[in-house]
Amino acid sequence: MSIALVRELPTEAPAPPVALHSVTTASTPTTAHLSAADVESLGAEIDAIRRGVMDDLGEGDARYIRRVIAVQRGLETGGRVLLLVSVLPPAWIGGTAALSVAKILENMEIGHNVLHGQWDWMNDPEIHSTTWEWDSASTAEGWKHSHNYLHHAYTNVLGKDRDIGYSTLRVDPEQPWKPYHLLQPLINVGLALGFEYGIAIYDIELEEVAAGRKPWSEARTELGGLWGKVRQQIGKDYLRWPLLSGLSAPTTLAANLTANVVRNVWTHAVIFCGHFPAGAETFTEDQLEGETRGQWYLRQLLGSANLDGSPLMHLMTGNLSHQIEHHLFPDMPSNRYAQVAPQVRELCERYGLPYTSGSLPRQYAGVLRTIARLALPGGAG
Repeated sequence: MSIALVRELPTEAPAPPVALHSVTTASTPTTAHLSAADVESLGAEIDAIRRGVMDDLGEGDARYIRRVIAVQRGLETGGRVLLLVSVLPPAWIGGTAALSVAKILENMEIGHNVLHGQWDWMNDPEIHSTTWEWDSASTAEGWKHSHNYLHHAYTNVLGKDRDIGYSTLRVDPEQPWKPYHLLQPLINVGLALGFEYGIAIYDIELEEVAAGRKPWSEARTELGGLWGKVRQQIGKDYLRWPLLSGLSAPTTLAANLTANVVRNVWTHAVIFCGHFPAGAETFTEDQLEGETRGQWYLRQLLGSANLDGSPLMHLMTGNLSHQIEHHLFPDMPSNRYAQVAPQVRELCERYGLPYTSGSLPRQYAGVLRTIARLALPGGAG
């Protein structure tokens, strides 16, 4: 099945590329103990886990996402109201905290997952991947192409998955070193602070334009869409709401900026911990050739990492703390990842495969060490 059909398969995991020859994910040292039959048996068991959940979706799941949306909107409204009198320190603190949490929920548990089509089965036109537009600088359509299609199909494949370093950072020793990488610890700080804008620009693939592989006319149209979103975000957070606050305008503007930075830094940390910590593997384009469905699942297992934590932490990460399960089942409603995680872990134990998981501080510290080490030439080990 062609990889071009990935976005047309809402009831299945993304399909692997067309088979060409036998150098695949299953030939790595981590998976050398598995026979071809073992890999396809693993894939069949993962398919069975998915079917068990997707056939069981119902009103309880619909209530969950509607409740999360209601809580998010309540927090945003409450925070905005408090910030109308943000000249008072308690109102500033409470309003900023509520708005920060609301923005994280909207981006992570709602926007990211709705745009994955996780709730399309409800046939609710207000909670659907084709109609949702999120509180982010990225346009929904641009993000769905770069994330749902490219990243999830080519997870951690050097030269294909542009999310490896986001075309800016060197996070794998196989990536070529360039002198500007010496600054990448500082670049990473800037990327974290303005993450939504970094991702929005990244989605346009300007490096592809510079290389002559993408027409400037297409990029110009996408830049127009980006500017439209950025203009909306700036108008909402830095003009309209501060002006509505009257004498509290300066403190409201500062609160909105703080909430956006908090959301950006949190999102950056969670996403980087999903694919860049120790234990998450990368792959070559050769390993895609001949990749079967079972091997595609295997690559998702090996290229992703989870975060340990409480149910509240999972909610605040958009359940991307279950990154392994998310990459196995990108269109499965996120509230079900905690249910299937023990089954996936048990499969990994039974097939002798790693199940990479750790606390957020430990995983993120590992990511920062990798970014610092690979700022220098070489950096393997």
